[in-house]
Amino acid sequence: MTDQGTSSQAPIMQPVMQPVRSIDAGVLSIAYVESGPADGPVVILLHGYPYDIHSYVDVAPRLAAQGCRVVVPYVRGYGPTRFRDPSTPRSGQQAAVGADLIALMDALAIPRAVFAGYDWGGRAACVGAALWPERCAGLVSVNGYLIQNIARAMEPAPVPREFAFWYQWYFQTERGRAGLAANRAEIARLLWQQWSPNWRFDDATFARAAAAFDNPDHVAVVINSYRHRFGLAEGDPRYQDLERRLAAQPVINVPTVTLDGDGDGVIPATDGQAHAAKFSNRIAHRVIPRAGHNLPQEEPEAFAAAVMELLR
Repeated sequence: MTDQGTSSQAPIMQPVMQPVRSIDAGVLSIAYVESGPADGPVVILLHGYPYDIHSYVDVAPRLAAQGCRVVVPYVRGYGPTRFRDPSTPRSGQQAAVGADLIALMDALAIPRAVFAGYDWGGRAACVGAALWPERCAGLVSVNGYLIQNIARAMEPAPVPREFAFWYQWYFQTERGRAGLAANRAEIARLLWQQWSPNWRFDDATFARAAAAFDNPDHVAVVINSYRHRFGLAEGDPRYQDLERRLAAQPVINVPTVTLDGDGDGVIPATDGQAHAAKFSNRIAHRVIPRAGHNLPQEEPEAFAAAVMELLR
């Protein structure tokens, strides 16, 4: 089977990011890939749902070639990343993914890094930059300020956006949980198509990422993430204080570049003004032509350039 407008020829084998290492970091054993010189400025690249580390398959080598130490972890619930204790709640809440980022830095003895991401990864990067600014040398965030305002989560969005968020409403139901468990790859493929209508990925590219959804905690983490953000599921009590701080919608003070894809099928591109007050030190906001939601994989040169702008 071929995807949306791809060639009918057999797909070419896609490069795989390796070697994958693991390190105990907070509540997780985090799997990650590292490249570039060990003494270079550190950049941590964070993926979203439903994707994996290969969103950065073309970004990481660009940054490593320019002297960066590049760390790309599998987010909780993806790939070989595992919870260390069976009793730990399988939370996907925003405070948890932000805390995971800092725990990884502590485990790798990284004092400061540029945080860069989109979707869940962009949210983790924003949380890290807001709550631990001393650890963040700069921020690249796709779709702007991604810290969730849970207190206002039940306010309706414009109808076209509500339509695009169908998967979020589906995941509020037990039918949606069962559907994700049974059809996680099919749901992900459909979202890739809807969210990135200009991206002609092939079957091999999708399969490379979809392997990460076989994580035993994937369904539990994803369902909790989409229920917690609407105040419809409990979070892990260990993050209660962090969530309280995030509820204040803190301003991000680190140097920041925000990006939007003008072909994003789930979060439309903007001029950045709606989030301007949340960034006290934003260097630039850019709209990347034709890019969809998975911006770093679709337009790696533009994403890498945004990171390097923060390091100059």
